[in-house]
Amino acid sequence: MISASNVTLAYGKRVLFKDVNIKFLPGNCYGLIGANGAGKSTFLKILSGEIDADKGEISAGKGRIAVLKQDQFAYDEHTVLNTVIMGHKRLYEIMSEREAIYSKPEFSEEDGIRSAELEAEFSEMNGYEAESEAAVLLNGLGIPEELRGKLMKELEGGEKVRVLLAQALFGNPDILLLDEPTNHLDLKSIAWLEEFLFRFQNTVVVVSHDRHFLNQVCTHIADIDFGRIQVYVGNYDFWYQASQLQLKQRQDDNRKVTDKANELKEFIQRFSSNASKAKQATSRKKLLEKLTLEDMPVSSRKYPYVVFKPERPCGDIILEVKGLSKTVDGVQMFKNLDLMVRKGDKIAFVGSNSLAKSTFFQVLAGELEPDEGSFRWGVTITHSYFPKENREYFQNDLNLIEWLGQYAPPTEGESFSRGFLGRMLFSGEEATKKTSVLSGGERVRCMLSRMMLTGSNALILDEPTNHLDLESITALNNGLISYSEVVLFASHDHQFVSTVANRIIEITPNGIIDRVMDFDDYLEDADVTAEREKLTNGHAELSL
Repeated sequence: MISASNVTLAYGKRVLFKDVNIKFLPGNCYGLIGANGAGKSTFLKILSGEIDADKGEISAGKGRIAVLKQDQFAYDEHTVLNTVIMGHKRLYEIMSEREAIYSKPEFSEEDGIRSAELEAEFSEMNGYEAESEAAVLLNGLGIPEELRGKLMKELEGGEKVRVLLAQALFGNPDILLLDEPTNHLDLKSIAWLEEFLFRFQNTVVVVSHDRHFLNQVCTHIADIDFGRIQVYVGNYDFWYQASQLQLKQRQDDNRKVTDKANELKEFIQRFSSNASKAKQATSRKKLLEKLTLEDMPVSSRKYPYVVFKPERPCGDIILEVKGLSKTVDGVQMFKNLDLMVRKGDKIAFVGSNSLAKSTFFQVLAGELEPDEGSFRWGVTITHSYFPKENREYFQNDLNLIEWLGQYAPPTEGESFSRGFLGRMLFSGEEATKKTSVLSGGERVRCMLSRMMLTGSNALILDEPTNHLDLESITALNNGLISYSEVVLFASHDHQFVSTVANRIIEITPNGIIDRVMDFDDYLEDADVTAEREKLTNGHAELSL
C-alpha cells in the first residue's frame, strides 16, 4: 500500500494539488487520469519520492517501489539483462558483490564468510531465478534473445523503453508506478502487459492515454481535476459514465434551485404589496434566502473542436495503387502492393513495421517516389496528410496566429485565425506563442487545424494520437467517426482503430491482407492468422 496525506503542491500561484488524501491498496490497479498539465506525472514523482510536495507526506511502509524510468540513456554502459535486474536494487548489489568475491584469484576466510551471507540473502530473494525472470519479461515485451547481452547504448530508442519497462516489472515490487507504459509497444506486447498487470497481486498506479489499456487493466480510476484527486471504482469507461452522471446531477440540481428561486421571486414581486398575500410573500422571502446554488468549479479538462468538413464528396474513383514497391536504406518496405480505395472507406493500416506504413503514406502524399509501380488519385479528390514527424512545419519564428494564417483562406484575417485557434485550445495569449516553443501535443493540434482548413475529402493520418491527452484523442476520435469521406490512417490506439476503421489492411513483407471488417473481428479471424503466417513464413507479429 502507498498513501498520500494532506499533499499540496503549487508552482507559483498555480495549485496542482491541495490537501490530497488518498490510499492505493494492494491488489488494485489505479489509472491516474487528468488533462495535460493537471499533474499526473508530477504526482507519480511525489509518490516515488523523486520530488517533494510543498506540504503533506507519502507513506509506503517497507514496501519496495518500482518506477518506469524515463531516462533512456541512464543505463547505456550496462547490458540489457543487467539493466532489467537493476530494477531490484538490493538484489543487483548482492549479485555484483558476490561476483566480485568469486572473481578474486585468492579466496580469504573473510571472503568465505561474506559469500555465505550473500548466498543466503541471494537465495531468499530468488536470485537464482533472476536471469530467467528477466528473460521472460524481455521476451514478453518483444526484446529478442540476441539483444540481451548487448549494451543499452546499442539499442534503438523504442527497444530501450521496453527494457526499462521490464526493469520496472522485475522482482515483484510491492508498489509499481508506470508513466505511459504502452509507448513504443506493439499490440502483442500491450496484450502481454495487460495480462501481466491483471495477474499482478500488489499495488499499481499507471498513467496512460490508451483508453483500451485503461479499460483492460484498471480496477479503479484516480481522477485529477479541480485541484483534487477523486477515486472511482471501475475502469475508464465506468469513470466516464459516472463523472458525466455526477456533472449532470449537479447541473440538474442547480437548474431546479434556479427555477424554484425564479418562481419565488415572481410570487414576491406580484404580491408583496397585497395585504392579503403579505404573509405568504414574507414566507417565500425566507425560503428564497435559504436556497443556495452548488458551486460548479471549472474543470481543467478541455476538448478541442475537431471537425473535418469536406468541400465536396468523393467521386467514383478515389485511389488506385498498382504494383507499388519501395526500399529504404536497403530494407524493403513493401513490394508489389495493389490497392483500390472505395467510397466510405476508413482504412486502418496495421503491421509489424511502422516505417513501412509511414513510407507508404509518404508516397501517397507525394513526399517520396516509389521504386516501382504507380498510384492515381481520382480527379474529384483533394487529400490532406498528417505526418508522424512534424518538426519541419514549425522551423520558423512565427507565432501561432501567423502560422495558421499560412493555411487559412486568403480572405480571412487575424480574427479568423484567433477564433480557430481558440477552438483548438489556444486562447488569449496562447495564440501569440512562438511555434518554436510548442509541446508535442500542441504541434499535433496545430497540424489538425491545418488539415481542417483544407476541406479535403481524403485524409491520411500517420499516428495522429501521439502526444495527445485523452480529451484531444476523444475529440479527434469523434471527429473521424463523424467524417463522411475517406480516411487512411495508422494508430497504436486500439479503441481509436476499432471505432473509426471499417476496413483493415495489414502490410507484411511479402504482400497485404485486406479485410472489410472492424478491428476486433480482424484480430480474432482465424483465416487472417493463417494468411499472415503464409505471407511472412510464420514469423509475423501484428502491430498497430
